[in-house]
Amino acid sequence: MTHADDDVSTPHRPATAPFPMSTRNLPRPEVRPLPEPPRRMWRIIGPGIVAAGVGLSSGEFILWPYIASQAGLVFLWGAVVGVVTQWFLNMEIERYTLATGETAITGFNRYWRHWGAVLVGLTYAANLWPGWTTSSATMLSYVFGGDPTVIAVCLLVLIGAILTLAPVVYTALERMLFVKVALIGGFFLLAVFLAIKASSWRELPDAVTHIGQFPSELGVAVLMGALAYAGAGGGQNLCQSNWIRDKGFGMGHYVPRLVSPVTGNKEEAAAPTDTTGYVFVPEGENLARWKRWWRFANIEQAITFGLTTVVTIVLASLLAHSTLFGTEGLANDVGFVEAEGEVLKAQVGSWFGVLFWLIGAFSLFSAATGIVDYTSRLAADVLKSTYLRDSGIGESRLYFWLVWGLVAIGITILALGLDQPLVLLIVSACVAGMMMFVYSGLLLYLNRKALPTPLKVRGVRAVALVWGIGLFGVLSVLTVRQQIDLHF
Repeated sequence: MTHADDDVSTPHRPATAPFPMSTRNLPRPEVRPLPEPPRRMWRIIGPGIVAAGVGLSSGEFILWPYIASQAGLVFLWGAVVGVVTQWFLNMEIERYTLATGETAITGFNRYWRHWGAVLVGLTYAANLWPGWTTSSATMLSYVFGGDPTVIAVCLLVLIGAILTLAPVVYTALERMLFVKVALIGGFFLLAVFLAIKASSWRELPDAVTHIGQFPSELGVAVLMGALAYAGAGGGQNLCQSNWIRDKGFGMGHYVPRLVSPVTGNKEEAAAPTDTTGYVFVPEGENLARWKRWWRFANIEQAITFGLTTVVTIVLASLLAHSTLFGTEGLANDVGFVEAEGEVLKAQVGSWFGVLFWLIGAFSLFSAATGIVDYTSRLAADVLKSTYLRDSGIGESRLYFWLVWGLVAIGITILALGLDQPLVLLIVSACVAGMMMFVYSGLLLYLNRKALPTPLKVRGVRAVALVWGIGLFGVLSVLTVRQQIDLHF
């Protein structure tokens, strides 16, 4: 079954080899015509909002505002650099999936069978601890009281229900994150008129005049981390493949969506999905359609992910600068949000501080939902496409059990009152930069090696991937070195 408008009626062409893809580990994709892009392209806007919605979490509510409270607005240029770098990364991830219907991870596995397992393992190492959920629960406790641990357990169960009981998983996630982005936008619109001071606006040009300068008093690792992970980071970027495929972009039109085994279409849920994808002959009408798909995907990602993320970081930093600039002893964790909320209650009114905490709690909860989703999606894709191809188990069923597995682990951790193990803390701190360093290089190789000449990455975009390799490589070295100095 397909999930986009079924406007492709051209008979399937013979399975020739229009793409120079490796078949060492996975079979050759089937050749089909590239679907016609919808005439009303606004109807398929969404994956960029999902990327922004999942990415707008602790970095935007804690890390960047913390930097603004300690060093002013002089480092906001780093947010723009970080988001633009990730936009290029996301587009190269999307390029492969638009052209093949496969995820980028499946593409990597064509050249070495276990790349996906390595990247998914690192993603689990970073996301196994329910940090975003507990932060959301803590913020809710500021408003309603109660035990944050009990609240966090309830939130984890709710996350599992949302992701496995919605008939179409992507649709439920997209709707939640559209609401999140709208609520954050509405809150910051109020903040512009009620809370952000004229003095903070006057300092905003510092973000431009100090390009290339680092406020060294905060430490290089903190600043490099903020620069590299503005918006997303780690495994989330890789899941851009899965999200645009479920939305029906390009050759992803032919790949079934993830649906709930409980409430979704039973045939889709039980289908032993072939996730190796489809390719098209890159000539004539197919090539014309490709250019329209590529243009739309770039614009959609630039506006919904890039612009949304940059504007949110800037406004959150302005708000922190207006409330906490110069305050000493602030923590770079959820306690920072508590302090900011108390100041907003004093400066604007109790209702505004409470609203800030509620928006923050929902923001972190929806981010946690997205994190469980993309971690489970990546794992289900790798298991089905590479290790369980002939098992008869559908990807939707694998996803279902992986989601509840993560939820169960989180609940167990909270119920036992465990502290994060030192080794997992160190791995979590180091993993995102290491992953992005690795897959920046893999994307450059994949989109040069596996795609035909009219589609392959070249020019400025190839240079951007080289820049990503350098940036995330340096970041990885700095972060690993910092963790060694701290703990050994």
